[in-house]
Amino acid sequence: MTEQQNSGLVGPDGEPIAAHDNTHLVGPDGKPVSLGSVGQNILLENEFVRVWEIDLQPGQKQPWHQHVNPYLVVAIEAADNRIDALIGGDPRLVHEPAGGVIYREPGEVHMLTNRGDSRYVSRLIELKFLGENRA
Repeated sequence: MTEQQNSGLVGPDGEPIAAHDNTHLVGPDGKPVSLGSVGQNILLENEFVRVWEIDLQPGQKQPWHQHVNPYLVVAIEAADNRIDALIGGDPRLVHEPAGGVIYREPGEVHMLTNRGDSRYVSRLIELKFLGENRA
């Protein structure tokens, strides 16, 4: 990317925080936050896409992270999930059925939690050609 994206967050000085700036992020509990990866394992990567594996047991979380590329999520094993935004607000409660596919734009810093009783497995496909490698 040639210019930094605004994360939608404001630092303690009132200035916008760049999308990849981990130095000023604070969680809803007031504690500093470091961003993690969007998935657990990269299964495939080339100049066009990056495919991540996500595998969460009930109650397990994918830590705070931010997507810089548009992406697809393909659920392999269904689950009831919770998405919490770092900037606060009500959590989004979503059911992801097996075989379901969703498209999301990059943006907010968030955390994913498997709030169900079953394992959640998905493939997250970052569309690098529409984001970081856009011509």
